[in-house]
Amino acid sequence: MKNLLIAAAVCASIAASAQNNIKSIEIGAEIPTETQGLVVVNDKKSVTSLRNTKTSQGLLVMFSCNTCPYVVKSEARTKEIMEYALSKGIGMIIINSNEAKRGDEDSDKAMAKYAKQMGYKVPYVIDEKSAVADAFGATRTPEVFLFDGNGKLMYKGAMEDNPTSPSDSKELYLKAAIDKMMVGQVPDPASTKSIGCTIKRM
Repeated sequence: MKNLLIAAAVCASIAASAQNNIKSIEIGAEIPTETQGLVVVNDKKSVTSLRNTKTSQGLLVMFSCNTCPYVVKSEARTKEIMEYALSKGIGMIIINSNEAKRGDEDSDKAMAKYAKQMGYKVPYVIDEKSAVADAFGATRTPEVFLFDGNGKLMYKGAMEDNPTSPSDSKELYLKAAIDKMMVGQVPDPASTKSIGCTIKRM
């Protein structure tokens, strides 16, 4: 038992170290893995891509999952942002990169159930081997990346200033970034620190 605990601690330490070494894409970067096929968790198991999701107005990419406490706390905000992005004609996609949890709470069946429960109107997709998260340099759930109609990154990070208690947030960073982008202005801030659960990579 002692050896198993030591091994688990070593694995956790290695995973934390790898997570800390992941580098996020820079503001102004183009959409990574734009053409990679992503399985949508629906009855038809359809396949989409970031390119297919993007519109002439832009693309909002959200890294999320089913059970992270920060995701759960942000459920109302996520739906609010989804409706807001769609109202502006911006394509949106929600990506689950928790490859290490694919056998249980982040399985395709669990994802499909959660998407239905949440009333998602945008694709909720599986990121196999966390390849898209790696390309973006995403480390947390929830974490967002907003691209303009030309596919350039305009904003990345958190949706708001108080993700631990969304109802107490005073600054809605993502909504403000969308508003700035839609009138051709540069979001300020363009980058914030994402706070949430770590993405569970293999």
